[in-house]
Order: sequence, then C-alpha cells, then structure tokens
Amino acid sequence: MKDGTRLIKFYEKMYTIRIFEKTAFKLYDQGLIRGVIHPYIGEEAIAVGVCEALKPNDYIMSTHRGHGHCIAKGAQTNKMMAELLGRVTGYCKGWGGSMHIADFSSGILGATGVVGAGIPIAVGAALSIKLRKTDQVIACFFGDGAVNQGTFHESLNLASIWKLPVIFICENNQYAISTPIKEVISVPNIADRASAYGMRGYIVNGNEVIEVYEVAQKLVENVRHEKRPVLLEAKTYRLEGHYRGDPENYRPREEVNRWKEKDPILSLRRKLVNEGLFSEKELKSVEKKVESDIEKAEKFAKESPLPIPEESMRDLFNMTKESTE
Repeated sequence: MKDGTRLIKFYEKMYTIRIFEKTAFKLYDQGLIRGVIHPYIGEEAIAVGVCEALKPNDYIMSTHRGHGHCIAKGAQTNKMMAELLGRVTGYCKGWGGSMHIADFSSGILGATGVVGAGIPIAVGAALSIKLRKTDQVIACFFGDGAVNQGTFHESLNLASIWKLPVIFICENNQYAISTPIKEVISVPNIADRASAYGMRGYIVNGNEVIEVYEVAQKLVENVRHEKRPVLLEAKTYRLEGHYRGDPENYRPREEVNRWKEKDPILSLRRKLVNEGLFSEKELKSVEKKVESDIEKAEKFAKESPLPIPEESMRDLFNMTKESTE
C-alpha cells in the first residue's frame, strides 16, 4: 500500500489510542479514575484497520478493553476522557465509566464488562439491519477469552442460520486474563471454529495495520453484499497487563519483550520512514498534535463537573407505580 494519506491517518489514529491509554494510566494512578482500566496498548492496529474499512453508518460492538475501538470509530477523546473521570460531559454522563462507552451517532453500540456478552448484542443489531433492509454491517470485537463462552457458540450459530451481516473479530492476545489460550482450545486457530457454523474463518496478523485493513476491507464488502457472517481472528499481544496494576507473574518477561519488538505503532513508523513516505520530522509533527489534543481532552475532563446524586435515576427504565402515572 502506497496511499500516504491513508497511512498517515492510520498512524495518527493508532498513536492517539496509545497516548489516550497512557494518559488514562496517569489519571488512574492519581486516583482520578474509579474502577479499573483495561489497556488496549499493543492491539491498536486491529481497531484502526477494521474501523477504517467500515462506513460511518456501520456499527461496532466493543468490550471491556474498548477505548481503542471507540477512538478508531470516531469517538471524541474529550468526551471519552470525561467519561473515564465520571464527569457529566462524558458519553454516558459519567455513569458508565471506562467499560461502558457508547455513542450511537458514531455507530458505537456500547461495550460490556462481561466477557462475551457483546456477541449476542451484535447479532441482535445485525438482525435489525436485515429487518430494516439497509446495507449496514456490524463489526463485533471480543477477546480470545470469550470463545469458550456459550454466547460465542450460540451467537455464531444463529448468525449463520439467519444469514446476518456481522463480522466477528476475535482479538487473540494469547491470554484470557492469565490463562494461555493454547491451553483451553483444542484447535490450532480460533478461526478454525468457523467451519462448525457453516461460515468462513480468516486469520490476520493483528500487529500489522495494513494487513488488517486490506483483509477487513474485503470481508466487510463481502458481508455487506452476501449478507453472511464471517469470523476473523487477529493474532496479537497486549503489551501491558490485563488491567492497570496487574503483576503479570503469569507471563515470561522474555515473551513480553519479544512481542514489544513487534509493536504495531513502531512497525508502521519504520515502514513510513524506510519507504520514504514520511520523514521523522513529519511524524514528530503528527505525534505532537496528538499529544496536544489528548492534553486538551484531559483538561476538558478535569474541568467538567461531576454528576449530582439527584440525577442518578435519570435515563433509567423505571417500572415503579409513580413512573407510570
């Protein structure tokens, strides 16, 4: 691929995700973020490659490790940062936090902290597409830990039977929290399971954004026109712990260091420079812009007000007697 405009967009989006996550770490360590943070560092190429292949009105379904998906699909980092800090200017008015960001206007149907729980929701969205007879698709992200959940099997089976326009994307980062995925599946690749549901399975190097994009682009268009689901396995590695503060005593340091050499951002950066597409100076300029934007997002979030307790029941479905009168 020699499309410089697209490649620099890839780089900017991936770098934005990386700096957003590092800033979230800092704010978490300062005690400004409640709950936990599940970083997407090391997996940026998957979200960016897939979402760049989607149309603006296409949908995504995210996970507890979902900041990268949201940014790649077009979410505003200031509203995302405000949500992480529990401020009223966040996407969910501060009530959702890190694991529950949603923005229907961008096609982001939300995320869930329950492993595998987003998969049947994506199937429901795909059914709505079929019933409304639009040409949309939905990209459903989930980790390797979700593939042994009943929701995975039931959802893929139903999507195949009903011929629904959904791309199931397994971000195989090798570990379900601390359990190596190779110890809990009986086939060499997660994508091999696709044949059991009568759908096609594909494998991609999840650390190479160009490869992810080119494969995703073909799959998205196939699903859009054929109205049949597919399973895409993106092999990758999270370069940080499962959550901020994870002692990571289940992973050999040599293994982590080997994967750091495959860092998707550094890989793309080397390609852009070595092939003469962009200079170090030009890339530094992009990086500084991203860093400035994230600093502004942090400032926006910190200066935004917290929700007031009296608002806590607003936007909830309430079947009390008073609510029906």
